[in-house]
Amino acid sequence: HTSRQIVCSHFPHHALMGFPQIDYAVLPEKVKEFVLRTVELCTPDSVYLCDGSQQEFDLLMELLVNAGTCIPLNPETRPGCFAAFTDPADVARAEKDTFICSKDERDAGPTNNWAPADKKMAELRGLFTGCMRGRRMYVVPFSMGPVDSPLGKLGVELTDSAYVAASMRIMTRMGAAALAAMATRDFVPCVHSVG
Repeated sequence: HTSRQIVCSHFPHHALMGFPQIDYAVLPEKVKEFVLRTVELCTPDSVYLCDGSQQEFDLLMELLVNAGTCIPLNPETRPGCFAAFTDPADVARAEKDTFICSKDERDAGPTNNWAPADKKMAELRGLFTGCMRGRRMYVVPFSMGPVDSPLGKLGVELTDSAYVAASMRIMTRMGAAALAAMATRDFVPCVHSVG
């Protein structure tokens, strides 16, 4: 896989064009292992480590505006706001396709679909194999809630969607503080692809 360029930004600076070669030393070991496994599976052309800065958000929004995915709203009446035009078939989740893969089927609850984890993981590996080829993978370290709170949950979202990366900045506490906390705390590994 030496033909793929594996790149990222380094905290605190970055640029979405002309990415520097990734320095895996900035990633906590478990995060690094997760990213490397997913890069091997999904085969993106490049990998970018998000820092959650306003500059990065502005660059992501510029990409989305240039692609026609978003249009800026009136800056006088709605400063910093955009209308997003994603694929109408791209929904957060379809309940018929959502499965709880707990060890015990009873833990899924009476109204959820259940499947054995090993069966679903094999299916997902097939779907995700090569799914990011030709695109950039965004590595999004985040916290749902304050990073230092015992109630906050840490996660790493790997996605090939600039829209998802930008949205994660709006919805979560994203960036270096969340990534640093993963050196000593567990995190939820998340993978998303536009296919």
